[in-house]
Amino acid sequence: METILNWSSGKDAALAYYTLQNDDRYNVSSLLTTVNQEKDRVVMHGVRKELLLTQADRMNMPITTLELPPSPSHDVYSTYMSKTLTGFVDKGVEAAAFGDIFLEDLKKYREEQLSTIGLKAVFPLWKKDTRALISIIEEVGIDATVICVDGSVLGKEFLGRKVDRSFMNDLPEGVDPCGENGEFHSFVYYAPYFSSAIGLEKGEVVHTHYQNQKDSAGFYFLDIYEQK
Repeated sequence: METILNWSSGKDAALAYYTLQNDDRYNVSSLLTTVNQEKDRVVMHGVRKELLLTQADRMNMPITTLELPPSPSHDVYSTYMSKTLTGFVDKGVEAAAFGDIFLEDLKKYREEQLSTIGLKAVFPLWKKDTRALISIIEEVGIDATVICVDGSVLGKEFLGRKVDRSFMNDLPEGVDPCGENGEFHSFVYYAPYFSSAIGLEKGEVVHTHYQNQKDSAGFYFLDIYEQK
């Protein structure tokens, strides 16, 4: 089944791809990532678009970036996404895969939206134990660094840390090991299917509040660059 993978640039998407590679039912033929067209960065993760494209190049995979306006409304997001996915359907794509693990409402939303355009929703990590997933990430050789933390639950000292068992064991009580509730986001700089690792340089730490954010702590982002 021809499949597109919603590629966030982080560890869950990377593990989802690794899992799908070992499942004969699916052939991932393209990546899809939402990008803030104003800032030219991956939505939510804040990763520079050029690093995203470098990942796709190391994977030898075509990638489509869905360029979204800043803070799009639900209707605007749905319109942009539907148009993009319909284009994939016209090219023979039958399924769209995600790295979601246990957010039921999000899963239901994705399934409903995809069904309207004839795509099957695929969740290769669904309901997996997140502590076990961190161990798998380390064991299979997916290397990711933390590039965003929710300041209401994690301190900025977690930025730049490698996602592995040591990182997991240092997380405060109540923080999901995979950050499935948005506690942190990561960037994958190497995986078994990369042609080579992406060398990274650390930049400044930026503090941001999102519109309609309920807490006052905000999010900390670590800017990263590819080593030249």
